[in-house]
Amino acid sequence: MKITLNQVMPFPLASMHHGEHSIWGKQIELLPGNKVMLNASSGKGKSTFINTVFGIRTDFVGSVNFEATDSKNLSTRDWTNIRQRKISAIFQDLQLFPSITVKENLLLKNNLTQTFTTDQILNFLDFLGISDKWEQQCGLLSMGQQQRVAIIRALCQPYEWLLMDEPFSHLDEDNTQRCLKLIIDRTEEQKSGFVLTSLGDYHGIQYDQTLML
Repeated sequence: MKITLNQVMPFPLASMHHGEHSIWGKQIELLPGNKVMLNASSGKGKSTFINTVFGIRTDFVGSVNFEATDSKNLSTRDWTNIRQRKISAIFQDLQLFPSITVKENLLLKNNLTQTFTTDQILNFLDFLGISDKWEQQCGLLSMGQQQRVAIIRALCQPYEWLLMDEPFSHLDEDNTQRCLKLIIDRTEEQKSGFVLTSLGDYHGIQYDQTLML
């Protein structure tokens, strides 16, 4: 699925100065299967970009098109289908349910599409070193542990695009590389693409496209 941003400018960012290489106010195409780096300093709109493409924010001029369809014309049912099968996201604030367990957070997501077995999900947890947290309430985990849970949760569905908003900010290099392997393996298995926002760390990945804010 090609995603096109046509002269998108979020209202809260309209009064700010944007450099000539900024994607805001330009036409940008995200091509199917591409690995995309979105590089920007704090306050330039990385989270706004993720939330705009994901349909959480609609306070912008211009349009976000999925193939030929303007996202502002999508129905609630359309968005439900897109978020279950077309686009997955790892948010900067994670959006886990803190009062329920890791198991419950992951199975709530996975059961919408029956993407993995419980054993497969446990294998992901084991690979990321948090299999002992299966029955732990998410709110009691460290931020690094919560980030790993949020990453696994985002993988527990089919997707054509994975949107990631600084997903490794609380992880050391070893855990970051383990998470990246899981993400890249899952993404390439589906011939999908991803967008990774960053403050400048490329994490050793070869990207097809680098965007600036």
